[in-house]
Amino acid sequence: MTNELMNDLQWRGLMYQQTDEEGLTKLLDEEKISLYCGVDPTADSMHIGHIVPLLTLRRFQMHGHQPILLVGGATGMIGDPSGRNEERQLQSTEQIDKNVEAIKVQMEQIFDFQSENGAKMVNNRDWIGQMSVIEFLRDYGKLISVNYMLAKESVASRLESGISFTEFSYTLIQAIDYNHLYNNFNCRVQIGGSDQWGNITSGLEVIRKTHEEETKAFGITIPLVTKADGTKFGKTAGGAVWLDAKKTSPYEFYQFWINTADADAVKYLKIFTFISREEIEALEVTVENEPHLRKAQKVLAEEMTKLIHGEEALNDALRITKALFSGDLKALSASEMKAAFKDVPSVGMAKEPKVIIDLIVEAGISTSKRQAREDVVNGAISVNGEKVTDVEYIIDAKDRLEDTFAIVRRGKKKYHMVQFQ
Repeated sequence: MTNELMNDLQWRGLMYQQTDEEGLTKLLDEEKISLYCGVDPTADSMHIGHIVPLLTLRRFQMHGHQPILLVGGATGMIGDPSGRNEERQLQSTEQIDKNVEAIKVQMEQIFDFQSENGAKMVNNRDWIGQMSVIEFLRDYGKLISVNYMLAKESVASRLESGISFTEFSYTLIQAIDYNHLYNNFNCRVQIGGSDQWGNITSGLEVIRKTHEEETKAFGITIPLVTKADGTKFGKTAGGAVWLDAKKTSPYEFYQFWINTADADAVKYLKIFTFISREEIEALEVTVENEPHLRKAQKVLAEEMTKLIHGEEALNDALRITKALFSGDLKALSASEMKAAFKDVPSVGMAKEPKVIIDLIVEAGISTSKRQAREDVVNGAISVNGEKVTDVEYIIDAKDRLEDTFAIVRRGKKKYHMVQFQ
C-alpha cells in the first residue's frame, strides 16, 4: 500500500531529494507515521507556491499517515534566508499572530482534522518562545559547528551580500523544531520545498546528536514548480495568486488555472490535484488530440477552486465565467463585476452626467466622435451589460455601480472600466 504511495509521488513528479529512500520506504511499509511540514507566517495568506509540500503531506494523510502542520510563530519572527538575497523585514508580534490565525484557516480547508489520523496543528513559538538565550546556546548551539552552517546553500549564497546573525541562526532554530516534534509527536519525516534541504538536514543532525538510540528520521524535498516556458509559476500581472479570497477572488483563482498552457496542464494536474492516474492519463490524451476543448484545464481549475474555496465559490466562478463568455453581465452583482474586470483597461472620470458619445471618446473606447456615433448606432456599445443605441443617452447615477464604476463594452470582447471619482 505504501509503496503505491511512493510510486504515485514519483509519478506525479513530487520527489526531488530524499535522505534515505530505502529506509523511508521500509518504514512506511511497516507502520503508520507522523510527518510534518512548516509554514512561516510572513504574510496573512499563503499563495499557491506554498501549497505543493502541503498537498504532498495531504497525500500521506490519505494513505493513513498523520500530518503535523507547523505554523512558525517563532521562526516567522526571524526570517528564513533560503532563496533570498536580502534580509527580510521583521514583523511585529501582533502581525505575526494575525498571520498565524489566517494561515490556520487555510490549512483547515486542505486537511482532514476529524478522522483517526486527523491533522494536528502546532505553533513553534510554544517551545522556541520559552527558551532562554543561554539554553539555546548551551543545548543546541554546541551541536552544530559554524563550518557546517556555512556550507548550507541558504547561508553560503548570502556571504557576499551579507547575512545577519539572526538569519544565520534560522537553520538551527528550525532544526530544534524537528527535534521537538520527533520527541513529542514521534514525527519521523519532514517535507519541504527544494530550498528547505539545508534546514531539513540540520534537523536530522540535531536529532542524531541528541539521541543515543539509532534514530529513524527522514527528509523529503519537493521540486520547485516551473512553467514550460521558463517563467515563474504562480505569478500573474497582478502579482502572486493568493489563497485568501480577499486578495485573489475565487473567480480570479479559477481563471489562473483555466489559463494554464497546454504544455503545463498535465503536469499541474499531477502536482496539485487528487484525481487518479487513470483520469489524468485520459485528460493527457485530450490535450494531445483535442487541445481546443481545454478539458484538462477545466478539470484543473474546478478541482483547485473547489479545494481552496469550496463548492459554492466554484459555482460562482463558473457563473461569472459563463456570463462573461455570453456577454450577459446583467446576471452578475456589482461586486462580481468588479472582481471579473479588475484587470481590464481603466479610466477615471468625474461624477457628472455625460453623453455616451463623449464618455466613450474621453475613455479612449472609441477613437473619435464619428467612430463613437457609429459604434452606438450599430449596437456595438454596452454599459453594464445593457446595449446602448441612443447617441443622446446620458450616463449618470443610474449607471454607476456602487456609485463608483461602470463597465463599458465595445464589440464582443473589449471591456473597459470607468471609475467615477
